[in-house]
Amino acid sequence: MRLSARGYHRVLRVARTLADLDNSDKIGRLHLAEALSYRALAEDVRQLA
Repeated sequence: MRLSARGYHRVLRVARTLADLDNSDKIGRLHLAEALSYRALAEDVRQLA
């Protein structure tokens, strides 16, 4: 996905939030996958606008 350092940090923050909502102490693969999917969705919306 060619993430910059800033983009990587943002994805990790979203994944941490998702893990918190799951009451998980650690960020799991599903949390990261969901965070990345939100980023991909946002890019698609940005391109359509």
